[in-house]
Amino acid sequence: MKPLLHVENLQIKAGNTPLVDGISFSISAGEVFALVGESGSGKSLTSLAIMRLLADGLDITDGDVRLGNDSLFALTEIQMNAVRGRRIAMVFQEPQSSLNPVHTIGRQIGEVLALHRGKALRGDIVALLEEVGIPDANARINWYPHQLSGGQKQRVMIAMALACEPELLIADEPTTALDVTIQKQILELLNELRRSRDLAILLITHDMGVVAEMADRIAVMRHGHILEQAERSEFFVRPEHEYSRQLIHSLPQPDDYLTETEHTPLLEVTDVKVWFPEKRGVLQRVVGHTKAVDGVSLKIGRGETLALVGESGSGKSTVGRAILRLEDTESGSIYFDGTRVDSLSRRAFAPYRKRIQVIFQDPFSSMNPRMTVREIIEEGMLSLGLGVSGESRLQRIETLMKRVGLDASHLHRYPHEFSGGQRQRIAIARAIAVEPELIICDEPTSALDVSIRGQVLSLLQELQQEMGLSYLFITHDLSIIPHLAHRVAVMRNGKLVEQGNTHSLMSDPQHEYTQHLLAAVPRIPEHA
Repeated sequence: MKPLLHVENLQIKAGNTPLVDGISFSISAGEVFALVGESGSGKSLTSLAIMRLLADGLDITDGDVRLGNDSLFALTEIQMNAVRGRRIAMVFQEPQSSLNPVHTIGRQIGEVLALHRGKALRGDIVALLEEVGIPDANARINWYPHQLSGGQKQRVMIAMALACEPELLIADEPTTALDVTIQKQILELLNELRRSRDLAILLITHDMGVVAEMADRIAVMRHGHILEQAERSEFFVRPEHEYSRQLIHSLPQPDDYLTETEHTPLLEVTDVKVWFPEKRGVLQRVVGHTKAVDGVSLKIGRGETLALVGESGSGKSTVGRAILRLEDTESGSIYFDGTRVDSLSRRAFAPYRKRIQVIFQDPFSSMNPRMTVREIIEEGMLSLGLGVSGESRLQRIETLMKRVGLDASHLHRYPHEFSGGQRQRIAIARAIAVEPELIICDEPTSALDVSIRGQVLSLLQELQQEMGLSYLFITHDLSIIPHLAHRVAVMRNGKLVEQGNTHSLMSDPQHEYTQHLLAAVPRIPEHA
Protein backbone atom coordinates (compact mmCIF):
# COMPACT_ATOMS: atom_id res chain seq x y z
CA MET A 1 0.00 0.00 0.00
CA LYS A 2 1.31 3.44 -0.92
CA PRO A 3 1.88 5.53 2.21
CA LEU A 4 -0.23 8.62 2.83
CA LEU A 5 2.71 10.47 4.34
CA HIS A 6 6.34 9.81 3.49
CA VAL A 7 9.22 11.59 5.25
CA GLU A 8 12.57 11.03 3.54
CA ASN A 9 16.02 12.01 4.88
CA LEU A 10 14.66 15.04 6.78
CA GLN A 11 17.39 17.32 8.13
CA ILE A 12 16.79 20.39 10.29
CA LYS A 13 19.57 22.68 11.48
CA ALA A 14 19.94 25.72 13.70
CA GLY A 15 22.89 27.43 12.05
CA ASN A 16 25.42 24.63 11.67
CA THR A 17 23.96 22.52 14.49
CA PRO A 18 21.86 19.54 13.31
CA LEU A 19 18.68 19.09 15.35
CA VAL A 20 17.04 16.44 13.17
CA ASP A 21 19.62 14.45 11.24
CA GLY A 22 18.39 12.50 8.23
CA ILE A 23 15.29 10.68 9.50
CA SER A 24 12.89 8.72 7.30
CA PHE A 25 9.53 7.08 7.96
CA SER A 26 6.11 6.64 6.37
CA ILE A 27 2.50 6.46 7.57
CA SER A 28 -0.36 4.75 5.77
CA ALA A 29 -4.03 5.72 5.85
CA GLY A 30 -5.72 4.37 8.96
CA GLU A 31 -2.39 3.73 10.72
CA VAL A 32 -1.14 5.07 14.06
CA PHE A 33 2.60 5.72 13.94
CA ALA A 34 4.12 6.60 17.34
CA LEU A 35 7.25 8.74 17.58
CA VAL A 36 8.73 8.43 21.07
CA GLY A 37 11.84 9.72 22.82
CA GLU A 38 13.15 12.20 25.37
CA SER A 39 12.32 15.89 25.45
CA GLY A 40 14.56 17.68 22.95
CA SER A 41 15.08 14.59 20.78
CA GLY A 42 13.50 16.28 17.75
CA LYS A 43 10.02 14.74 17.81
CA SER A 44 8.06 18.00 17.87
CA LEU A 45 10.49 19.65 15.42
CA THR A 46 9.73 16.84 12.97
CA SER A 47 5.99 17.47 13.25
CA LEU A 48 6.45 21.23 12.81
CA ALA A 49 8.58 20.62 9.73
CA ILE A 50 5.81 18.49 8.23
CA MET A 51 3.38 21.38 8.79
CA ARG A 52 6.00 23.92 7.64
CA LEU A 53 5.69 25.80 10.92
CA LEU A 54 9.33 25.87 11.98
CA ALA A 55 10.46 28.98 13.85
CA ASP A 56 12.81 31.52 12.32
CA GLY A 57 16.42 30.41 12.61
CA LEU A 58 15.59 26.76 11.98
CA ASP A 59 16.22 25.55 8.44
CA ILE A 60 15.31 22.38 6.54
CA THR A 61 18.61 21.64 4.79
CA ASP A 62 17.72 18.35 3.14
CA GLY A 63 14.95 15.83 2.61
CA ASP A 64 11.35 15.86 1.49
CA VAL A 65 7.87 15.31 2.92
CA ARG A 66 5.19 13.95 0.61
CA LEU A 67 1.46 13.85 1.34
CA GLY A 68 0.02 11.49 -1.20
CA ASN A 69 1.45 12.71 -4.51
CA ASP A 70 2.25 16.22 -3.28
CA SER A 71 5.63 17.41 -2.04
CA LEU A 72 4.77 19.73 0.85
CA PHE A 73 8.10 21.52 0.57
CA ALA A 74 7.31 22.43 -3.05
CA LEU A 75 3.97 24.10 -2.24
CA THR A 76 3.56 27.86 -2.01
CA GLU A 77 2.47 29.29 1.34
CA ILE A 78 -1.06 29.84 -0.01
CA GLN A 79 -1.24 26.22 -1.15
CA MET A 80 0.13 25.08 2.21
CA ASN A 81 -2.56 27.05 4.04
CA ALA A 82 -5.13 24.92 2.24
CA VAL A 83 -3.37 21.79 3.52
CA ARG A 84 -3.12 22.87 7.16
CA GLY A 85 -6.32 22.05 9.00
CA ARG A 86 -8.03 20.53 5.95
CA ARG A 87 -5.71 17.65 5.00
CA ILE A 88 -3.30 17.70 7.96
CA ALA A 89 -4.41 18.84 11.39
CA MET A 90 -2.35 19.16 14.53
CA VAL A 91 -2.95 19.04 18.27
CA PHE A 92 -0.22 20.93 20.09
CA GLN A 93 1.27 19.95 23.44
CA GLU A 94 0.28 23.05 25.43
CA PRO A 95 -3.36 24.06 24.86
CA GLN A 96 -3.07 27.16 27.05
CA SER A 97 -0.61 28.77 24.65
CA SER A 98 -2.53 27.57 21.56
CA LEU A 99 -5.99 28.96 22.36
CA ASN A 100 -6.82 32.65 21.98
CA PRO A 101 -7.73 33.97 25.47
CA VAL A 102 -10.05 36.74 24.16
CA HIS A 103 -12.28 34.50 21.99
CA THR A 104 -14.83 31.92 23.11
CA ILE A 105 -14.04 28.29 22.37
CA GLY A 106 -17.07 28.14 20.08
CA ARG A 107 -15.78 31.02 17.97
CA GLN A 108 -12.32 29.44 17.70
CA ILE A 109 -13.70 26.11 16.49
CA GLY A 110 -16.05 28.02 14.19
CA GLU A 111 -13.11 29.84 12.59
CA VAL A 112 -11.65 26.50 11.47
CA LEU A 113 -14.97 25.39 9.96
CA ALA A 114 -15.59 28.75 8.27
CA LEU A 115 -12.07 28.87 6.78
CA HIS A 116 -12.17 25.43 5.21
CA ARG A 117 -15.91 24.79 4.72
CA GLY A 118 -17.25 28.32 4.23
CA LYS A 119 -19.72 28.12 7.14
CA ALA A 120 -19.81 27.27 10.82
CA LEU A 121 -23.12 26.05 12.25
CA ARG A 122 -23.64 26.12 16.01
CA GLY A 123 -24.94 22.54 15.93
CA ASP A 124 -21.73 21.30 14.32
CA ILE A 125 -19.61 23.04 16.94
CA VAL A 126 -21.69 21.64 19.82
CA ALA A 127 -21.48 18.15 18.30
CA LEU A 128 -17.68 18.38 18.14
CA LEU A 129 -17.47 19.49 21.77
CA GLU A 130 -19.72 16.64 22.83
CA GLU A 131 -17.66 14.19 20.78
CA VAL A 132 -14.49 15.03 22.73
CA GLY A 133 -16.22 14.89 26.10
CA ILE A 134 -16.94 18.53 27.04
CA PRO A 135 -19.88 18.47 29.49
CA ASP A 136 -22.88 20.74 28.87
CA ALA A 137 -21.44 21.65 25.46
CA ASN A 138 -24.43 23.80 24.47
CA ALA A 139 -23.68 26.22 27.32
CA ARG A 140 -19.88 25.98 27.32
CA ILE A 141 -19.65 26.89 23.65
CA ASN A 142 -19.71 30.49 24.91
CA TRP A 143 -16.99 29.97 27.53
CA TYR A 144 -13.47 31.38 27.29
CA PRO A 145 -10.31 29.25 27.66
CA HIS A 146 -9.59 30.51 31.19
CA GLN A 147 -12.94 29.08 32.34
CA LEU A 148 -11.86 25.53 31.42
CA SER A 149 -9.56 23.12 33.21
CA GLY A 150 -6.29 22.05 31.58
CA GLY A 151 -7.81 18.81 30.35
CA GLN A 152 -10.88 20.54 28.95
CA LYS A 153 -8.69 22.99 27.00
CA GLN A 154 -6.86 20.05 25.43
CA ARG A 155 -10.18 18.49 24.42
CA VAL A 156 -11.15 21.76 22.71
CA MET A 157 -7.88 21.62 20.75
CA ILE A 158 -8.69 18.07 19.64
CA ALA A 159 -12.18 19.20 18.55
CA MET A 160 -10.60 21.98 16.44
CA ALA A 161 -8.19 19.51 14.84
CA LEU A 162 -10.95 17.07 13.93
CA ALA A 163 -13.37 19.73 12.69
CA CYS A 164 -12.57 19.39 8.98
CA GLU A 165 -12.06 15.61 8.90
CA PRO A 166 -8.35 15.66 7.95
CA GLU A 167 -6.48 12.78 6.30
CA LEU A 168 -3.60 12.98 8.80
CA LEU A 169 -3.71 14.03 12.44
CA ILE A 170 -0.44 14.99 14.11
CA ALA A 171 -1.02 14.51 17.83
CA ASP A 172 1.80 16.06 19.86
CA GLU A 173 1.24 14.70 23.39
CA PRO A 174 -2.56 14.78 22.89
CA THR A 175 -3.40 13.29 26.30
CA THR A 176 -0.73 15.04 28.38
CA ALA A 177 -3.22 17.21 30.28
CA LEU A 178 -6.01 14.65 30.51
CA ASP A 179 -6.99 12.51 33.46
CA VAL A 180 -7.04 8.76 32.86
CA THR A 181 -10.77 8.40 32.23
CA ILE A 182 -10.89 11.22 29.67
CA GLN A 183 -7.60 9.99 28.21
CA LYS A 184 -9.20 6.61 27.67
CA GLN A 185 -12.21 8.28 26.01
CA ILE A 186 -9.95 10.34 23.72
CA LEU A 187 -7.84 7.33 22.76
CA GLU A 188 -11.00 5.35 22.01
CA LEU A 189 -12.31 8.32 20.02
CA LEU A 190 -9.10 8.55 17.98
CA ASN A 191 -9.20 4.82 17.33
CA GLU A 192 -12.83 5.05 16.23
CA LEU A 193 -12.08 8.01 13.96
CA ARG A 194 -9.11 6.35 12.32
CA ARG A 195 -11.26 3.31 11.55
CA SER A 196 -14.34 5.21 10.36
CA ARG A 197 -12.47 7.91 8.42
CA ASP A 198 -9.34 5.92 7.54
CA LEU A 199 -7.46 8.62 9.48
CA ALA A 200 -3.67 8.38 9.71
CA ILE A 201 -2.21 9.51 13.04
CA LEU A 202 1.33 10.60 13.86
CA LEU A 203 1.35 10.17 17.63
CA ILE A 204 4.10 11.98 19.54
CA THR A 205 4.11 10.90 23.17
CA HIS A 206 6.24 10.00 26.17
CA ASP A 207 3.57 7.74 27.68
CA MET A 208 4.55 4.17 26.87
CA GLY A 209 1.17 2.93 28.11
CA VAL A 210 -0.54 5.06 25.45
CA VAL A 211 1.92 3.76 22.85
CA ALA A 212 1.15 0.16 23.84
CA GLU A 213 -2.60 0.72 23.45
CA MET A 214 -2.63 2.93 20.35
CA ALA A 215 0.32 2.44 18.02
CA ASP A 216 0.56 0.09 15.04
CA ARG A 217 4.23 0.96 14.51
CA ILE A 218 6.75 2.72 16.73
CA ALA A 219 9.89 4.75 16.04
CA VAL A 220 12.30 5.64 18.83
CA MET A 221 14.06 8.97 18.43
CA ARG A 222 17.10 10.36 20.28
CA HIS A 223 19.40 13.31 19.57
CA GLY A 224 17.78 13.88 16.16
CA HIS A 225 18.16 10.28 14.96
CA ILE A 226 15.68 7.42 14.70
CA LEU A 227 17.29 4.52 16.52
CA GLU A 228 14.79 1.83 15.56
CA GLN A 229 11.39 1.25 14.00
CA ALA A 230 9.22 -1.76 14.74
CA GLU A 231 5.72 -3.15 14.83
CA ARG A 232 4.08 -2.77 18.25
CA SER A 233 4.06 -6.51 18.93
CA GLU A 234 7.78 -6.77 18.20
CA PHE A 235 8.82 -3.57 19.96
CA PHE A 236 7.53 -4.42 23.43
CA VAL A 237 8.68 -8.05 23.29
CA ARG A 238 12.07 -7.67 21.58
CA PRO A 239 13.29 -4.04 21.53
CA GLU A 240 16.54 -3.86 19.57
CA HIS A 241 18.18 -0.77 21.04
CA GLU A 242 19.32 -0.35 24.66
CA TYR A 243 17.67 3.07 24.81
CA SER A 244 14.33 1.51 23.80
CA ARG A 245 14.67 -0.95 26.67
CA GLN A 246 15.37 1.95 29.04
CA LEU A 247 12.19 3.71 27.92
CA ILE A 248 10.07 0.62 28.43
CA HIS A 249 11.48 -0.20 31.84
CA SER A 250 11.78 3.36 33.20
CA LEU A 251 8.16 3.36 34.40
CA PRO A 252 7.61 2.99 38.15
CA GLN A 253 6.81 -0.56 39.22
CA PRO A 254 3.10 -0.90 40.11
CA ASP A 255 3.89 -2.69 43.39
CA ASP A 256 6.65 -0.28 44.51
CA TYR A 257 4.77 1.27 47.45
CA LEU A 258 6.18 3.72 49.97
CA THR A 259 6.12 2.73 53.62
CA GLU A 260 3.63 4.83 55.56
CA THR A 261 4.88 6.17 58.89
CA GLU A 262 3.63 8.63 61.49
CA HIS A 263 4.11 12.28 60.48
CA THR A 264 3.88 15.46 62.53
CA PRO A 265 0.93 17.51 61.17
CA LEU A 266 1.85 20.40 58.87
CA LEU A 267 -1.27 21.22 56.84
CA GLU A 268 -4.88 20.65 57.85
CA VAL A 269 -7.78 21.53 55.54
CA THR A 270 -11.22 21.24 57.14
CA ASP A 271 -14.55 21.39 55.28
CA VAL A 272 -13.24 23.94 52.76
CA LYS A 273 -15.64 25.25 50.13
CA VAL A 274 -14.74 27.32 47.07
CA TRP A 275 -17.79 28.52 45.16
CA PHE A 276 -17.72 30.65 42.02
CA PRO A 277 -20.71 32.94 41.36
CA GLU A 278 -22.73 32.42 38.19
CA LYS A 279 -23.80 35.77 36.72
CA ARG A 280 -26.38 36.41 34.04
CA GLY A 281 -28.21 39.26 32.41
CA VAL A 282 -27.22 42.79 31.52
CA LEU A 283 -26.63 43.66 35.17
CA GLN A 284 -24.65 40.44 35.76
CA ARG A 285 -26.69 39.44 38.79
CA VAL A 286 -25.61 36.35 40.72
CA VAL A 287 -28.11 33.57 40.00
CA GLY A 288 -26.24 30.65 41.52
CA HIS A 289 -22.83 29.17 42.30
CA THR A 290 -20.47 26.63 40.77
CA LYS A 291 -19.32 24.50 43.70
CA ALA A 292 -15.76 23.82 42.54
CA VAL A 293 -14.76 22.61 46.02
CA ASP A 294 -17.62 21.55 48.27
CA GLY A 295 -16.56 20.55 51.76
CA VAL A 296 -13.08 19.05 51.35
CA SER A 297 -11.07 17.93 54.38
CA LEU A 298 -7.52 16.56 54.25
CA LYS A 299 -4.27 16.49 56.23
CA ILE A 300 -0.59 16.41 55.24
CA GLY A 301 2.22 15.70 57.69
CA ARG A 302 5.83 16.85 57.61
CA GLY A 303 7.80 14.79 55.11
CA GLU A 304 4.61 13.23 53.74
CA THR A 305 3.15 13.12 50.25
CA LEU A 306 -0.60 13.15 49.69
CA ALA A 307 -1.69 12.44 46.10
CA LEU A 308 -4.91 14.18 45.06
CA VAL A 309 -6.44 12.48 42.02
CA GLY A 310 -9.63 12.82 39.99
CA GLU A 311 -10.98 13.89 36.64
CA SER A 312 -10.30 17.27 35.03
CA GLY A 313 -12.69 19.80 36.54
CA SER A 314 -13.15 17.80 39.76
CA GLY A 315 -11.69 20.65 41.83
CA LYS A 316 -8.20 19.26 42.52
CA SER A 317 -6.29 22.34 41.35
CA THR A 318 -8.79 24.65 43.06
CA VAL A 319 -7.97 22.99 46.40
CA GLY A 320 -4.30 23.75 45.78
CA ARG A 321 -5.06 27.35 44.83
CA ALA A 322 -7.17 27.80 47.97
CA ILE A 323 -4.26 26.62 50.14
CA LEU A 324 -2.03 29.14 48.34
CA ARG A 325 -4.60 31.91 48.89
CA LEU A 326 -5.00 32.29 45.12
CA GLU A 327 -8.72 31.56 45.51
CA ASP A 328 -11.00 32.82 48.29
CA THR A 329 -12.80 30.21 50.37
CA GLU A 330 -16.54 30.33 51.00
CA SER A 331 -16.21 28.54 54.33
CA GLY A 332 -14.02 26.07 56.20
CA SER A 333 -10.52 26.47 57.60
CA ILE A 334 -6.91 25.97 56.52
CA TYR A 335 -4.22 25.55 59.17
CA PHE A 336 -0.50 25.55 58.34
CA ASP A 337 1.92 24.57 61.10
CA GLY A 338 -0.74 25.32 63.71
CA THR A 339 -1.69 28.77 62.36
CA ARG A 340 -4.95 29.44 60.56
CA VAL A 341 -3.88 31.00 57.25
CA ASP A 342 -7.11 31.31 55.27
CA SER A 343 -8.26 34.27 57.41
CA LEU A 344 -4.93 36.14 57.40
CA SER A 345 -4.56 39.44 55.57
CA ARG A 346 -2.43 39.39 52.44
CA ARG A 347 0.39 41.13 54.28
CA ALA A 348 0.22 38.65 57.18
CA PHE A 349 0.21 35.74 54.73
CA ALA A 350 3.30 37.01 52.86
CA PRO A 351 5.85 35.07 54.99
CA TYR A 352 4.04 31.85 54.10
CA ARG A 353 4.82 32.40 50.39
CA LYS A 354 8.30 31.10 51.12
CA ARG A 355 7.07 28.15 53.18
CA ILE A 356 4.44 27.06 50.62
CA GLN A 357 5.48 26.87 46.97
CA VAL A 358 3.78 25.60 43.84
CA ILE A 359 4.68 23.91 40.58
CA PHE A 360 1.97 24.66 38.03
CA GLN A 361 0.67 22.32 35.34
CA ASP A 362 1.56 24.52 32.37
CA PRO A 363 5.18 25.71 32.71
CA PHE A 364 5.07 27.99 29.67
CA SER A 365 2.23 30.21 30.91
CA SER A 366 3.72 30.36 34.42
CA MET A 367 7.00 31.91 33.23
CA ASN A 368 7.75 35.42 32.03
CA PRO A 369 8.85 34.97 28.40
CA ARG A 370 11.09 38.05 28.65
CA MET A 371 13.13 36.70 31.57
CA THR A 372 16.10 34.37 31.31
CA VAL A 373 16.16 31.08 33.19
CA ARG A 374 18.49 32.59 35.78
CA GLU A 375 16.14 35.52 36.34
CA ILE A 376 13.13 33.20 36.61
CA ILE A 377 14.74 31.02 39.29
CA GLU A 378 16.38 33.97 41.07
CA GLU A 379 13.20 36.08 41.22
CA GLY A 380 11.75 34.25 44.22
CA MET A 381 15.10 34.17 45.99
CA LEU A 382 15.45 37.94 45.66
CA SER A 383 11.89 38.75 46.76
CA LEU A 384 12.16 36.46 49.79
CA GLY A 385 15.69 37.49 50.74
CA LEU A 386 17.58 34.27 50.04
CA GLY A 387 21.25 34.44 49.14
CA VAL A 388 23.55 37.10 50.57
CA SER A 389 25.31 37.86 47.30
CA GLY A 390 24.73 37.42 43.60
CA GLU A 391 27.57 34.92 43.47
CA SER A 392 26.08 32.68 46.17
CA ARG A 393 22.68 32.78 44.44
CA LEU A 394 24.30 31.89 41.11
CA GLN A 395 26.07 28.90 42.66
CA ARG A 396 22.79 27.67 44.14
CA ILE A 397 20.96 28.17 40.83
CA GLU A 398 23.65 26.22 38.94
CA THR A 399 23.36 23.39 41.48
CA LEU A 400 19.57 23.37 41.12
CA MET A 401 19.81 23.23 37.33
CA LYS A 402 22.02 20.16 37.52
CA ARG A 403 19.72 18.49 40.05
CA VAL A 404 16.71 18.78 37.74
CA GLY A 405 18.66 17.44 34.77
CA LEU A 406 19.50 20.65 32.91
CA ASP A 407 22.80 22.17 31.84
CA ALA A 408 23.88 25.13 33.97
CA SER A 409 25.28 26.79 30.84
CA HIS A 410 21.68 27.37 29.67
CA LEU A 411 20.92 29.92 32.42
CA HIS A 412 20.94 32.82 29.96
CA ARG A 413 18.40 31.26 27.62
CA TYR A 414 14.70 32.16 27.50
CA PRO A 415 11.70 29.82 28.10
CA HIS A 416 10.80 29.55 24.40
CA GLU A 417 14.23 28.02 23.71
CA PHE A 418 13.38 24.90 25.74
CA SER A 419 11.10 21.94 25.12
CA GLY A 420 7.96 21.47 27.22
CA GLY A 421 9.65 18.95 29.48
CA GLN A 422 12.68 21.18 29.99
CA ARG A 423 10.45 24.13 30.92
CA GLN A 424 8.75 22.01 33.59
CA ARG A 425 12.12 21.15 35.08
CA ILE A 426 12.92 24.87 35.27
CA ALA A 427 9.64 25.39 37.13
CA ILE A 428 10.62 22.69 39.63
CA ALA A 429 14.02 24.34 40.17
CA ARG A 430 12.28 27.67 40.80
CA ALA A 431 9.99 26.11 43.41
CA ILE A 432 12.73 24.45 45.45
CA ALA A 433 15.07 27.47 45.21
CA VAL A 434 13.45 29.18 48.23
CA GLU A 435 13.64 26.05 50.43
CA PRO A 436 9.90 25.62 51.13
CA GLU A 437 8.27 23.23 53.62
CA LEU A 438 5.26 22.33 51.46
CA ILE A 439 5.15 22.17 47.67
CA ILE A 440 1.83 21.93 45.87
CA CYS A 441 2.64 19.99 42.71
CA ASP A 442 -0.07 20.51 40.09
CA GLU A 443 0.69 17.88 37.44
CA PRO A 444 4.46 18.57 37.60
CA THR A 445 5.44 15.53 35.50
CA SER A 446 2.69 15.69 32.89
CA ALA A 447 4.99 17.30 30.28
CA LEU A 448 7.97 15.03 30.93
CA ASP A 449 9.03 11.97 28.96
CA VAL A 450 9.26 8.74 30.94
CA SER A 451 13.00 8.75 31.62
CA ILE A 452 13.10 12.39 32.78
CA ARG A 453 9.87 11.84 34.75
CA GLY A 454 11.57 9.07 36.67
CA GLN A 455 14.53 11.36 37.41
CA VAL A 456 12.25 14.16 38.63
CA LEU A 457 10.23 11.83 40.86
CA SER A 458 13.46 10.50 42.34
CA LEU A 459 14.65 14.09 42.84
CA LEU A 460 11.43 15.02 44.65
CA GLN A 461 11.84 12.01 46.92
CA GLU A 462 15.48 12.86 47.62
CA LEU A 463 14.51 16.42 48.52
CA GLN A 464 11.78 15.10 50.77
CA GLN A 465 14.24 12.89 52.64
CA GLU A 466 16.94 15.57 52.86
CA MET A 467 14.78 18.58 53.72
CA GLY A 468 11.66 17.01 55.23
CA LEU A 469 9.53 18.45 52.41
CA SER A 470 5.82 17.76 52.20
CA TYR A 471 3.94 17.46 48.91
CA LEU A 472 0.35 17.83 47.83
CA PHE A 473 0.75 15.99 44.54
CA ILE A 474 -2.12 16.73 42.16
CA THR A 475 -2.02 14.28 39.27
CA HIS A 476 -4.00 12.28 36.76
CA ASP A 477 -1.14 9.80 36.26
CA LEU A 478 -2.07 6.94 38.58
CA SER A 479 0.96 4.90 37.51
CA ILE A 480 3.34 7.10 39.55
CA ILE A 481 1.29 7.18 42.76
CA PRO A 482 2.58 3.93 44.37
CA HIS A 483 6.16 5.11 43.89
CA LEU A 484 5.51 8.63 45.17
CA ALA A 485 2.64 9.01 47.65
CA HIS A 486 2.15 7.84 51.22
CA ARG A 487 -1.60 8.48 51.03
CA VAL A 488 -4.15 9.10 48.27
CA ALA A 489 -7.32 11.19 48.18
CA VAL A 490 -9.79 10.73 45.31
CA MET A 491 -11.87 13.73 44.27
CA ARG A 492 -15.01 13.98 42.15
CA ASN A 493 -17.34 16.91 41.49
CA GLY A 494 -15.80 19.02 44.25
CA LYS A 495 -15.97 16.33 46.94
CA LEU A 496 -13.61 13.67 48.29
CA VAL A 497 -15.08 10.23 47.65
CA GLU A 498 -12.29 8.14 49.16
CA GLN A 499 -8.91 8.59 50.84
CA GLY A 500 -6.46 6.41 52.67
CA ASN A 501 -3.19 4.50 52.63
CA THR A 502 -1.78 4.23 49.08
CA HIS A 503 -1.29 0.46 49.13
CA SER A 504 -4.77 -0.34 50.42
CA LEU A 505 -6.54 2.18 48.18
CA MET A 506 -4.69 1.18 45.00
CA SER A 507 -4.93 -2.58 45.59
CA ASP A 508 -8.46 -2.70 47.04
CA PRO A 509 -10.42 0.47 46.15
CA GLN A 510 -13.78 0.67 47.87
CA HIS A 511 -15.54 3.39 45.90
CA GLU A 512 -16.88 2.63 42.43
CA TYR A 513 -15.35 5.82 41.03
CA THR A 514 -11.87 4.88 42.28
CA GLN A 515 -12.26 1.46 40.67
CA HIS A 516 -13.26 3.21 37.44
CA LEU A 517 -10.15 5.43 37.53
CA LEU A 518 -7.79 2.51 38.09
CA ALA A 519 -9.40 0.47 35.31
CA ALA A 520 -8.81 3.32 32.81
CA VAL A 521 -5.00 3.42 33.24
CA PRO A 522 -3.22 2.35 30.00
CA ARG A 523 -0.79 -0.49 30.61
CA ILE A 524 2.27 -1.94 28.93
CA PRO A 525 1.98 -5.66 28.06
CA GLU A 526 3.11 -7.83 30.98
CA HIS A 527 5.58 -9.75 28.81
CA ALA A 528 7.45 -6.54 27.90
